[in-house]
Amino acid sequence: MLGIFSVDDGIKKAKDLGLDLVEISPNTKPPICKILDLGKYRYQQQKKQNQIKKKQKISITKEVRFRPGIDNHDYEIKMKHIQKFLQKGDKVKVTLRWKGREFYGNRDLGKNLFVRIKQDIKELSTIEQEPKMLGRQLVMVLNPNN
Repeated sequence: MLGIFSVDDGIKKAKDLGLDLVEISPNTKPPICKILDLGKYRYQQQKKQNQIKKKQKISITKEVRFRPGIDNHDYEIKMKHIQKFLQKGDKVKVTLRWKGREFYGNRDLGKNLFVRIKQDIKELSTIEQEPKMLGRQLVMVLNPNN
């Protein structure tokens, strides 16, 4: 605390010390200023921001699409992808899409497929969103257990 000075005296004192005069609170009477090294101050602020950003966990949602008449081998490959995504810590959106006339004849196949997916994946994940019909799609969202 140096007290109240005119702007010219503040700048002169800062230059004598080899530092900068920085206005901290311009709306007060009189305005509050600090004498500090502005480059170093900005560097420290940026470093704090980078630390905060580093600690954030960005959740990524991966999508795996199925068809109602999927073969066993294709199903196993897609399940391996789902397991890999969940082990990485990503959310997985499982989508079953019907095309054309498949929608009318194969609705039970889709629901049975989702029951099978739930049973195969229950150790690795929890269900965030239960299977829900969105037009011609059946959608379910899985969260990793991490």
